[in-house]
Amino acid sequence: MKWLRDIGPGVLIAAAFIGPGTVTLCTIAGASFGYSLIWAIILSTFSTIVLQEMSLRIGLVTRMNLAEVIRTSIKSKILNRFIILLIISSILIGNTAYEAGNITGASLGISAIINYESINYIPVFIGLIAFVILYQGDYKILERSLVSLVIMMSISFFITAIMTKPDITDLLKGIFRPQVNSSNLIVVLGLIGTTVVPYNIFLHSSLVSEKWNSIDKLKVARIESFISIFLGGLVSLSIIITAASVYNQNVTGVIDLARGLEPLYGKFAIYFLGLGLFASGITSSITAPLAAAYVAKSCFGWNNSLKNNRFRFVWFFILITGVIISMIEINPIEIIKFAQFSNSLLLPIIAIVLLWLINDENIIKKKFNYKYQNIFGFFIIIISLLLAIKGLTSIL
Repeated sequence: MKWLRDIGPGVLIAAAFIGPGTVTLCTIAGASFGYSLIWAIILSTFSTIVLQEMSLRIGLVTRMNLAEVIRTSIKSKILNRFIILLIISSILIGNTAYEAGNITGASLGISAIINYESINYIPVFIGLIAFVILYQGDYKILERSLVSLVIMMSISFFITAIMTKPDITDLLKGIFRPQVNSSNLIVVLGLIGTTVVPYNIFLHSSLVSEKWNSIDKLKVARIESFISIFLGGLVSLSIIITAASVYNQNVTGVIDLARGLEPLYGKFAIYFLGLGLFASGITSSITAPLAAAYVAKSCFGWNNSLKNNRFRFVWFFILITGVIISMIEINPIEIIKFAQFSNSLLLPIIAIVLLWLINDENIIKKKFNYKYQNIFGFFIIIISLLLAIKGLTSIL
């Protein structure tokens, strides 16, 4: 069972992006647009595999996390400070929106379980749980137990997708006939934003540099990352297929989302979805602020203590802002959609920085630079830029 020792970073990254945003956006995509947006989740999964591989390669080769590499590699003080400011701003803004989606998702889960439509002050309860765990630093046991719940939910989604007996012809059309228009653009960008999560890209380089102390593990790390993220994408695909079985244009709340599970779970669907949303939401509510604090620590060169006041201030700011936004009288589904949409706008910035670093021979030796990965990276930048521009234009 030697291979079990090599499991870790990729699985954590995959588990991190299967949060309430993924469950919600994929269900909305399937319920509102059938199979027509399957291409978007496939593109998102492919992009995640490519970009996370670049991040782990940088982490293993340099023995530093991505933020540290950026901070120490740019010699020009002006450019260095500009890039660091850009990263900090992007991660803080993106994670704040993402945290609002996480807390809202967990709150929706509780409201579904107790059969109460309004989430009222539930975000405060979620925020308090996350605060206590983050302040003490002892969050790993809870996270592992909740991730196991998400994995159980994922397996059920996969089985459900098979049992709904999807139309193969329509399924293939959804893969090979991409559709982007004013009615589905925000959902398309949301599917990208919920899969290619910016803070996960920074987190992956940290995880691999801590787990392995040899570049000889590069092949193992790449395989583990590919398999984990591919399976995560398969889960997202299963959720879309499941939700498409009850084609419904008016998905406005958690009750509507539960209909995607009724073919298999009947009246228990609402409790099943509620548990899944709560499990994925509370886990992400802890990891998102923590990851943002780690990025800030690396960018500014703070000491390694998690009890550092500046470190605590960053995660507290993300957490409290997420709670406040979650309590505003806005349709919670719209908050989750916006959170993932904002993430998708950060993708071109992160992809450009990654491609630049991976091609700097002072950072990555030529033998660890792969031409086909660069081509894929360039392709992802172009597509993500076009979609981001189109998304901003539609909002303005």
